[in-house]
Amino acid sequence: MANFTKPDNSNILAVAILEMCRIKKEESFCPSEVVKWIYPQSWEHFMDEVLEEMMILYKTGKIEVTQNQLPISTEGIPKGEVRIKAKF
Repeated sequence: MANFTKPDNSNILAVAILEMCRIKKEESFCPSEVVKWIYPQSWEHFMDEVLEEMMILYKTGKIEVTQNQLPISTEGIPKGEVRIKAKF
């Protein structure tokens, strides 16, 4: 039996987040929109990964992430609904 290794999706998720920022311009969006766009049949399985990648991009200053229209902490993974927006 072959060992199954989960693929590293971080690069594709980072590119997808930044591409959605480009498409949406100044409009914010939910991280789930990113994974629904890439993995429409199984997007729920990728939510943890997209949140992790979102935080990396946020910590490096490439995107804005807000919750209730306020910037979130850079520590940990946020709980609840957040919004991503391009940083201009």
